[in-house]
Amino acid sequence: MGTAAALTQAAELCRHFEGFRSEAYLCPAGYWTTGSGTANKPDGTQVTADHPPISQETAEEWLMGELRNTYMAGVLKASPGLITHDGALAAVTDFAYNLGVPRYRASTLRRRINEQDWPAARIEINRWVFGGGRKLPGLVRRRQAEAKLIKGDE
Repeated sequence: MGTAAALTQAAELCRHFEGFRSEAYLCPAGYWTTGSGTANKPDGTQVTADHPPISQETAEEWLMGELRNTYMAGVLKASPGLITHDGALAAVTDFAYNLGVPRYRASTLRRRINEQDWPAARIEINRWVFGGGRKLPGLVRRRQAEAKLIKGDE
């Protein structure tokens, strides 16, 4: 399938779990976001509380640009072997969109992915369900959806 298919899957996960809001809002982790969870605008500046509303079309452009240029690129730099595992690449790209590439790079999840230990990677991804010091049901569901994509036999 390739990175285009993984990008499409990652975007579907993001849209589903982030939703859409035209107005800036404070996410559970304490970051100002807009659209489908965008914290950084294409020009690199951060979304702030007084950010003007955006359209769904703008949110989609920002989401796809961020996924492709920041999150998928960062994930592939950290785990180049994912290039041949579309589902796992989509899952880890969504994970990085939610938590950041630096957290992925420093994680046991990355080690398991790079070892291609898919069962252990599914266990690891399901450990990332806390936000603001508490277990969040939305993160539990998101991690379960990501884990289903980590098969390793693509």
